[in-house]
Amino acid sequence: MRRGLKYVPPALLLLALLELTVFVLVGRAVGFGAAVLLVFGASLLGLVLLRREGMRAWRGFRTAAQAGRPPGPEVTDGLVGLLGALLLALPGLVSGAVGLLLLVPPLRRLAGGGVRRATERRVSSMVAGDLFGPRRVRVYRGAPQPAPEPAPAPSPAPQPVTDPGKAIEGEIVDR
Repeated sequence: MRRGLKYVPPALLLLALLELTVFVLVGRAVGFGAAVLLVFGASLLGLVLLRREGMRAWRGFRTAAQAGRPPGPEVTDGLVGLLGALLLALPGLVSGAVGLLLLVPPLRRLAGGGVRRATERRVSSMVAGDLFGPRRVRVYRGAPQPAPEPAPAPSPAPQPVTDPGKAIEGEIVDR
């Protein structure tokens, strides 16, 4: 995880350059006034959707918790919706387009599945079961597979030779 953090500043710089390039290209195509209005309109829509998606996510979580169901699907759907609204609220055409795509229901479910898989990889299976319910396993019928051969038992380690009559002086060093 920490190794990936060193790529965040260059990625943010590239994202800013991409946003600026797209803004200039759109500004040349439709006019800079229209491009500015498009960015402001998308940001305003994102702010409105941010509040709505937050309330929707909270209601979904609360309903699942009260019904005794695992809240994971509602939480992931809410997180994807909040991310989409946040990206739409950020000033920029590229981030707004990605945010808008995350709000489209089929793409939202696809992104939610990715969030679920990433979460299941990072937490224990017990926590994943509490969040998302029991895992579904596909079983294919076919010829039975042979059982793996048991590993040979390791030979017992030799016992250290001690002389009970003599004390050894020294220090214990903790590393």
